[in-house]
Amino acid sequence: MPPKSGERLRKLGIRLAETRSTALFQRATELPAAILARTLGVHITVAVKWQRAAAGQLSELTWRRPVPVGS
Repeated sequence: MPPKSGERLRKLGIRLAETRSTALFQRATELPAAILARTLGVHITVAVKWQRAAAGQLSELTWRRPVPVGS
């Protein structure tokens, strides 16, 4: 039996859980909560919490981003 795709990806160093979380956080910053909730099949309050968490995470990453030389 050939190896499962998840096993192959892990051997390549791709972590599915981290990749999925990253994708969900990205969508949470791009979509309105109602659309995010309906698309993912979660309650609206869960979608709002994800949006707030994603916004906080993005602002933290933006704050930590180095300023390019010459700016």
